[in-house]
Amino acid sequence: MPTDVPTRHTAPEASAASPTQQRTVSPTADLPSPTARTRLAPLGARDRLVLFVLCAAQFMVALDFSVLNVALPVLGTDLGMSHSALQWAITAFALPSGGFLLLFGRVGDLYGRRRLFLTGLAVFGTASVLAAFAWNPASFLTGRALQGIGAAAIVPTGMALLTTTFPEGPQRARALGISGTLLSLGFTIGMVAGGTLTDTLGWRATMWLLALFTAVVLPLAPFLLTESRPATRPRLDIPGAVTVTGGLLALIYALSTAAEGGFARPDVIATLLIGPALLAAFAVVETRTTEPLVSLPMLRRRTIAWGNLGGLVTFSMMSTVVFLLTLYLQEVLGLTAFRTGLVFGAQGVVAVVTGALVPRVIGAIGARRTLAGSLLVQGAFTASLLAIGTGGASVWIATVAVSLACVGHLGAIISYGVTVTSGVPDKEQGLATGLVTSTQQVGSTVGIPLLGVLATASTDLVSGVRTAVAIDAGVLLTAGVLIAVGLRNRTSA
Repeated sequence: MPTDVPTRHTAPEASAASPTQQRTVSPTADLPSPTARTRLAPLGARDRLVLFVLCAAQFMVALDFSVLNVALPVLGTDLGMSHSALQWAITAFALPSGGFLLLFGRVGDLYGRRRLFLTGLAVFGTASVLAAFAWNPASFLTGRALQGIGAAAIVPTGMALLTTTFPEGPQRARALGISGTLLSLGFTIGMVAGGTLTDTLGWRATMWLLALFTAVVLPLAPFLLTESRPATRPRLDIPGAVTVTGGLLALIYALSTAAEGGFARPDVIATLLIGPALLAAFAVVETRTTEPLVSLPMLRRRTIAWGNLGGLVTFSMMSTVVFLLTLYLQEVLGLTAFRTGLVFGAQGVVAVVTGALVPRVIGAIGARRTLAGSLLVQGAFTASLLAIGTGGASVWIATVAVSLACVGHLGAIISYGVTVTSGVPDKEQGLATGLVTSTQQVGSTVGIPLLGVLATASTDLVSGVRTAVAIDAGVLLTAGVLIAVGLRNRTSA
């Protein structure tokens, strides 16, 4: 298939070679561009299996983010957890999965991505079994926290293995397209599967589902994945690791807790102060160490800075829309949890089609234009949710609007992944993908407490949801314009 993304011609066998054979990257290496035409070579059988393993692992983690959402009331009754404690079923996973992403991405760069990926799978699978057998709240939350630690190892190393296995250009765009599709599908299917499994087999079946995925992926991974690490192993930046991990943990805790209890809680206020302070300390530490955890010049690259802004906005605004519509559909329109899941299930079909098309769009117009345009599409269809009301037709308005907004959302996920990882040497791909996945986690957390509180504070829930939706759409449209301008120069410096 003709595409427009410049790439090196690499045979399928060569594309799976050890990523330690690094490319020489110009400091002004550009994003995929439509200026040159190449033909995308078909993937070999081994490359397809590698892609299956890496994408299945990402899908499994995405599933974990949403599969428990509709099961929480039943879970709480079974384990004797109070309503206020139920938020920890989500927070116990979100804290380590987001807080350790950047650190584990760098550890994988230094000590071996394959090794850390396999370790993460083993921890995640064991933790899922523990959570499925949980006999009290403490054992369940321990399992969820260990799942989060496993996910923090799986996600950045899995993406780094993907971006170093598939060469920059059409092959990587297609691989990221499949990965992004499954990421969106995992979250959507998790909502539907969670309700179905809970109603038929009980909430424990949601944890067994995750254990089953691990049992499929883990035996295949050692035979398909090749190790990647630098020829010389630099020293790990311990002060940088402590400050950035602590800062992320504090920030994610504050935002996750505020989503349930508001911003006035003392622990939320304290962690909102501690998190930014630690991240500021991290920036200072990185300027004074000879072997920094994060290269500050790397963060100043246009593709890294603007690309991650796009990722932050698309994830935060879509997670907020899902939260707002879940509240609206059940409390205003009276839908059951299962029917609410079906409304979001329509996104799954859209995600499959969009995921197949976005790499072609990137090949035709470039990743920058695709990212900016996708945010504008997501913003426009989010704005169409302002038409919802209390009538029966609002269900269809919500279904169509959120499904079409998903077109822009998935386009932004794929194109920002391509944008951020383009022109980055193989030795820093773990760091780059760690930034990508940290952006996803923080983005998925930050929007709900900010806009969700605004919606629920209104005496009229419909009016509150409309106000929050209007702000959501405005943020997306503004970000689309800013990113189009910020990446207008064809340089990554």
